[in-house]
Amino acid sequence: MSMGIPPKLQKVPSMRVRVEDTLSAHRNELVSLLSRYVEQGKSILQPHHLLDELENIIGNDEAKKSLSDGPFSEEAIVVPPFVAIAVRPSPGVWEYVRVNVHELSVEELTVSEYLRFKEGLVDGPSDDPYLLELDLEPFNASFPRPSRSAYIGNGVQFLNRHLSSSMFRNKESLDPLLDFLRVHRRKGRVLMLNDRIQSISRLESALAKAEDYVSKIPQDTPYSEFEYALQGMGFERGWGDTAAHVSETMHLLSDILQAPDASTLETFLSRIPMVFDVVILSVHGYFGQANVLGMPDSGGQIVYILDQVRALETEMILRIKMQGLDITPRILIVTRLIPDAGPTSCNQRLERISGCEYSHILRVPFRTNHGVLRKWISRFDVWPYLEKFTEDAASEIAAELQGIPDLIIGNYSDGNLVASLLSHKMGVTECTIAHALEKTKYPDSDIYWKKYDEKYHFSCQFTADLLAMNHSDFIITSTYQEIAGTKNTVGQYESHTAFTLPGLYRVVHGVDVFDPKFNIVSPGADETIYFSYTEKGKRLTSLHESLEKLLFDPEQNDEHIGILKDPAKPIIFSMARLDRVKNITGLVEMYSKNDKLRNLANLVVVAGYNDVKKSNDREEIAEIEKMHALIKQYNLDGQLRWISAQTNRARNGELYRYVADKRGIFVQPAFYEAFGLTVVEAMGCGLPTFATCHGGPSEIIEDGISGFNIDPYHPDKAATLMADFFQKCNEDPTYWVNISEGSLGRIRERYTWKIYSKRLMALAGVYGFWKHVSKLERLETRRYLEMFYILKFRDLVKSVPLAAEDPSD
Repeated sequence: MSMGIPPKLQKVPSMRVRVEDTLSAHRNELVSLLSRYVEQGKSILQPHHLLDELENIIGNDEAKKSLSDGPFSEEAIVVPPFVAIAVRPSPGVWEYVRVNVHELSVEELTVSEYLRFKEGLVDGPSDDPYLLELDLEPFNASFPRPSRSAYIGNGVQFLNRHLSSSMFRNKESLDPLLDFLRVHRRKGRVLMLNDRIQSISRLESALAKAEDYVSKIPQDTPYSEFEYALQGMGFERGWGDTAAHVSETMHLLSDILQAPDASTLETFLSRIPMVFDVVILSVHGYFGQANVLGMPDSGGQIVYILDQVRALETEMILRIKMQGLDITPRILIVTRLIPDAGPTSCNQRLERISGCEYSHILRVPFRTNHGVLRKWISRFDVWPYLEKFTEDAASEIAAELQGIPDLIIGNYSDGNLVASLLSHKMGVTECTIAHALEKTKYPDSDIYWKKYDEKYHFSCQFTADLLAMNHSDFIITSTYQEIAGTKNTVGQYESHTAFTLPGLYRVVHGVDVFDPKFNIVSPGADETIYFSYTEKGKRLTSLHESLEKLLFDPEQNDEHIGILKDPAKPIIFSMARLDRVKNITGLVEMYSKNDKLRNLANLVVVAGYNDVKKSNDREEIAEIEKMHALIKQYNLDGQLRWISAQTNRARNGELYRYVADKRGIFVQPAFYEAFGLTVVEAMGCGLPTFATCHGGPSEIIEDGISGFNIDPYHPDKAATLMADFFQKCNEDPTYWVNISEGSLGRIRERYTWKIYSKRLMALAGVYGFWKHVSKLERLETRRYLEMFYILKFRDLVKSVPLAAEDPSD
């Protein structure tokens, strides 16, 4: 019997070799393509620029596909005669090469060399070998992390498997688990285990005795009726509220001691009492429950957090009850107090959250040496106030909770930085949520940071993001793409892996998307507000008269301008803040230029103000002016209705459904959207949705099944797709219904707050445990970050001017 010859192992060719092979295979096409790049002079080309050039140059379809799939589809830096290319073989993996177009020679570059070459776009060639470089890789070299892109965003599962395998080697290695259970206390009250249990062997015997005892009493027996019996065996409250729940929790621990398993450990940790007090940071904007949506910097993040808190409180109450405890949970949303709060409640220190018993908004003012800042300021201008805000917030939190929280959750760049400072000060588990990282929303805002800095202060913001991401114990994202993008797009967090702020510092290894701190936990929409248009019994029909007036009343005023001459047409509907990235003006323009679409449907947008005098936001004012110019340029009166921002969520929910009744669509045209809460809201109401392919919406929507992906960088194609949809629906009305039903099914399956809150609590438990029993504290990293904060970030903050007003004491 002959043995087969094993296949010969072949070395994966280097990126330099792959580029040389591509040059050899498509010499004429690539010489033409690269020469086009070089002829343009110094420039930076993003993926859509590169693909557009390919379309213009390559005639052969086979060659075009080969090249678009090859190493020429990512960022390119042109400094004639060189073209440096950032190649991304897979999400989270980067390599760099440089081609001399005159000589057709190829060389590989290190990250540092590539970034130095890129800086030549701005400052010309630099010979300074001592520019500050931020490199966190040495601190993470020995830290466990997955190596495959498929594992990105499943950090807790990977971490549990890896650390469990080392912890479960033998009985002695289980001692950290025993220590963890023995130190469980709540404000001095002992939970889980008392001093009778001092060793693993004692724990095993006590568990066997307790399980036997509990199995012999009725399973619905309240814990209080057998509390003293278990106390004598070494067990305190926290195992469950009934005999059945106590038995289940003890059985899980017995399984871990006898036959260790990572999934069993995760289930056990999610059942034991660990989180009672939560602090959530959302610093900028007008954070309130009424009259804030549509105000500057006050949009989806507020809705997200309020819905999050309601779901989280419900889950915490349920868990604490099932654990057999009579502890009252507390959730504090810590935000800025604004004395000149207008029609909002943002000048109140403490405000209970409606629909909650134990959750409040705690507002702390911005202070300087001159007193309290009274007015709203942009999220881009908050940096000089945050350090003092953190100190004041720490005192206020301690007073409210009579202690420190068990979990701190940051939101957006400013809230995440404050969360990191508080976590560092209090020694508390920290979770961060980006919502939106501005670096992704403003292409090239790193390399050209000086151009943006006076208006946006991105040097502060990008530094704050790096500090918070690396300090956090775990990071929640809504989608995979938020972390690591897709095959052809770069993720929000991935864009912070390596970049440069010329003249300031280079980030050689900043954020590692393979880090097991990343976890995907998708939010939902409030199901009491955003439900299907088909649920007639729940519909708010009493609002229909006011909705018809909002949409069709010919009167022109501050709330609505523009007339819809043919109300029978279906509606293209969009609702967002009026800023450049949300791209509402881009939607208006793509609609304006497509005659077929204009004939088939009306356009209704809910966004910002329609009067520049009402806005204080620089970017919004520019967009208002652009909207008016488009309406005039394309003679849109009769086909466009522009409605000012609407803050009544119940009416907004019915507005989605009203548009669905008229067989309309919802469009989310942003250049980048981290998640897309309005996409979930619209789909949850059964409204077919067309949303940007850049960011989270392309993960929420299954293209052609539960909605459609559009590319705002190719507006003509997006408009044609919408026109074709309406034409197809006219020919076959069931097509609209099929997409609507696909939308509803997708939301029920993946995007609910109940799923979210369960997952968040489980993550808090698992990361809290591993932080206690292993080196997840990452002390070395945190000391490095502390130095960077003090020596670099504080100096950057000094460049941000304080708001121009006369603060009062």
